[in-house]
Amino acid sequence: MSLRLRFWGTRGSIPTPGAATVRYGGNTPCVEIRTPSGALVILDAGTGIRELGRALVADANGTPISGDIFLTHAHWDHIQGLPFFAPIFQRGNHFRIWSASPVALHVDRVVREQMSSMVFPVAFDALGATVEFRALAGTHEGIDYTVRGLPVRHPGGALGYRIESREGCGGGLVYISDNELGDAPSYEARDGWRDELVAFARGASVLVHDTMYTVEEYDRHRGWGHSHYRDALDLALDAGVGRLVLFHHNPERTDDEIDRRLAECRAAVAERGARLEILAASEGLTLTI
Repeated sequence: MSLRLRFWGTRGSIPTPGAATVRYGGNTPCVEIRTPSGALVILDAGTGIRELGRALVADANGTPISGDIFLTHAHWDHIQGLPFFAPIFQRGNHFRIWSASPVALHVDRVVREQMSSMVFPVAFDALGATVEFRALAGTHEGIDYTVRGLPVRHPGGALGYRIESREGCGGGLVYISDNELGDAPSYEARDGWRDELVAFARGASVLVHDTMYTVEEYDRHRGWGHSHYRDALDLALDAGVGRLVLFHHNPERTDDEIDRRLAECRAAVAERGARLEILAASEGLTLTI
């Protein structure tokens, strides 16, 4: 039995609609996961969650929709789609919004405030669905899957997630949307943080990781909480993952530029004589683990 992934939003920081981003997509982060039992898990609630919501409503044909939404953090590009997520307006639906235990109350407040009357016409408390805020402390055991969280390096804090099917034999998915792998002085030093991250991703079937910058761009953005392609590639190789998916594309990055970065990563793997499949996340991309 397998986990099924679909990417609904792949862009970082801000939506980027237009002809230059149509192939990889301009919506901000959102990934749908279906477990072997059909349970719905959603990673992040950027603008990509709007189209996911439309699809869920159409497929449900009036039956209740339930799911778990795991937020990596509450920066705007990871929550801005929630007010446009159609299922939360319908009575009978039920969603649990998960975030890191130390900041769960702050996430509750931030999500509600982005639907305050000053910025949105419908108040959070007027939603039809039942929406609960939950704190992830270590591990969540779903009906047939397990989710583990790991703090990563991003301003304000963020989580990486590892999702595994308890019925499957694969290594599962590791999803790290916003994370700085480079040397930046703005973080408190945590001894062995990279070894801990490698162990967390070890043997995963798929690693989805932040690749916001090129090496040259990163030098101008140290401390901003994002990684460049080469560091993500090194992490994937050190962790022995099966597939690396380049994610959280820079809003300035065109489709053609992503093509070139993808080709460069694949060439780097070939030069090392390593075995690693590399993909660039695009809206509509589906993977089975």
